[in-house]
Amino acid sequence: MTPESITLHTVCGLAELTHHGGRGVDRVLSLLDPGTPEPDAFSGYALHRRTTLRFHDCLGPGDGLVPPGPEHVERILAFGRDRGAGPGGHLLVHCHYGLSRSTAALLILFADAEPASRAETLVARLHALREPAWPNARMIALADAALDRSGTLSEAVRRLHALQLGVRPHLAELLRGLGRGSEVDAALAG
Repeated sequence: MTPESITLHTVCGLAELTHHGGRGVDRVLSLLDPGTPEPDAFSGYALHRRTTLRFHDCLGPGDGLVPPGPEHVERILAFGRDRGAGPGGHLLVHCHYGLSRSTAALLILFADAEPASRAETLVARLHALREPAWPNARMIALADAALDRSGTLSEAVRRLHALQLGVRPHLAELLRGLGRGSEVDAALAG
């Protein structure tokens, strides 16, 4: 995905998919829990190319959980590097709520397409696109390794997490309850 091949980016959750059917979306990256059916909303979209990856929004293995792994990040990168979209393309990335897996995936795509751009710049762009973004830290750490970014993406995301906790302090308890306390701890320690 070169910057000039995609000119419009959308991040959303399942409940928002129906709102984007008439917006000229031509590429979709779906990040779903294992066992979740393909969304019916796509029947209202024009012809588009879609890739679906299935893993849970978690930070590591757990009872019945499929965590994001290096193979998922590699598939996200392969999706972005596929030159099938022409100029002026509209990419939609979604997960269940449009907050964690999808924002992490879009940040990974930005970082791959613009290797010379600073991580902070890429995270700021992501945040402007999806204000409540909380990128999955495991996915970002895997991308840091895959893209030889030396942890800069993870550090920029940690700062975004800290910002989000400042705006939405209730997230700390919610995320801890979801087994994502290490993201909260890292954000608060910074």
